[in-house]
Amino acid sequence: MRRALALLPAGLFLAVFFVMPLLDTIRRSITEQDGGFTLARYVRLLSDPFYLGVIGQTLALSAGVTAICIIVGYPVAYYLVRYGGRWSGVIIFALVGPLLTSIIMRTFGWQVLFARSGVVNLILVHWLGLIARPLRLTDSLALTIAALVQVLVPFMALSIAPVMQGIDRRLEESAELLGAGRWRTFREITLPLSLDGIGTGSILVFMVANGSFVTLLLLGGGLQTLPLLIYQQFSTTRDFGLASAMSTVLLVIALLCLWLQLMLLRRHARAA
Repeated sequence: MRRALALLPAGLFLAVFFVMPLLDTIRRSITEQDGGFTLARYVRLLSDPFYLGVIGQTLALSAGVTAICIIVGYPVAYYLVRYGGRWSGVIIFALVGPLLTSIIMRTFGWQVLFARSGVVNLILVHWLGLIARPLRLTDSLALTIAALVQVLVPFMALSIAPVMQGIDRRLEESAELLGAGRWRTFREITLPLSLDGIGTGSILVFMVANGSFVTLLLLGGGLQTLPLLIYQQFSTTRDFGLASAMSTVLLVIALLCLWLQLMLLRRHARAA
């Protein structure tokens, strides 16, 4: 009874500010203007080539950002665990530092750096003389992905590091004593044992990238994703029912990611 009472404030908070808005969103997506039940919006989303293309672009962007975060974040985690030493705190602060800044300030910072009159073009044109005219670097897919990776790499690196920290170094030493080189030891011992961390980090990065909005809105890149389309539906066309259906699709993708993460945690618990 006492345990239930202790959980009551948190339960009420989640029910009022999380569960009820989600249920209202789902209700709007399956309700006609006259109050009748309909699945027409979901049929439209999952059959119309335009909306399927938007969903595909959203998933492709999230998958691409996740892959880059693995490539960038794994070496950072490896160095942090194996060679960080007294610099571990500095490395962790460098990873977490960007997350302490407002996302709008971070995004405008990319624009300031890469605008036609920004720092990068100033260096290329006036200081180095490599180009005659400033390049148009903003509103590009590459810059958008770079901005997302900057924010999401810490999630990947800090998910891999604890798993790598738990790897028994004696396994690697035994492999090297048996004649395996460093690369083979890494490929057959270190990497397989750190896959749980890669999986957890990938799920987190994919889920956050899937719902990214401000970075895509301000930096552009020519991509049309579900969060941007939801914004347009609410602000321009005022089609709240279709926007709610899109939001529900995003919610389902997020729930699938959480389910995969739960499966990984259960697998890790059974292995332990």
